[in-house]
Amino acid sequence: MDQQQTQTFDPPSTDVVIAIIEDEPSIRELYTIKLQNEGYKVISAVDGVEGLELVRAQKPNLVLLDLLMPHMNGDEMLTAMRKEFWGRDTKVIILTNVSRLEAPESLMSMNISRYVVKAEHTAGQVADIVKEVLAS
Repeated sequence: MDQQQTQTFDPPSTDVVIAIIEDEPSIRELYTIKLQNEGYKVISAVDGVEGLELVRAQKPNLVLLDLLMPHMNGDEMLTAMRKEFWGRDTKVIILTNVSRLEAPESLMSMNISRYVVKAEHTAGQVADIVKEVLAS
C-alpha cells in the first residue's frame, strides 16, 4: 500500500509591513505579488497624497517609493514623511525609472536606504534588496 504525502508551501510568517507607492498598476501588482510570496504584508497607494495618508495610518517597516507620480511626487511625499516623528527613521527604497543623476538633489539628503532603477532590476532582485534593507 502506497502512502501519499502532501506538501504545502507556507511563506514565512512575518509582521513586517511594506508600503508600495506606485502609480503604474501593473508594476504595483508585480511587486505586491512578489513581496507577498516572500511572506510580507503589503499595502499600496497610487500617488504621493494617498501614499502619505497610508503610511501615516499604517506606519510600515519599509516604503518602496516611486518618484514620478500624479498629485504629489515621491520626493515631495518623502519630504513630508521625514518631517513627522514616526517617519524620520522609516526605511525607504526609491524604486523608479529616473536615473540617480536625474533625481532631485534634495533626495540624497533624506536618509534613503537604497536607490533602485526599476528597469535595471528584476522583481526577484528587488525582493533581495528589500531583505537586505530590512536586515540592516
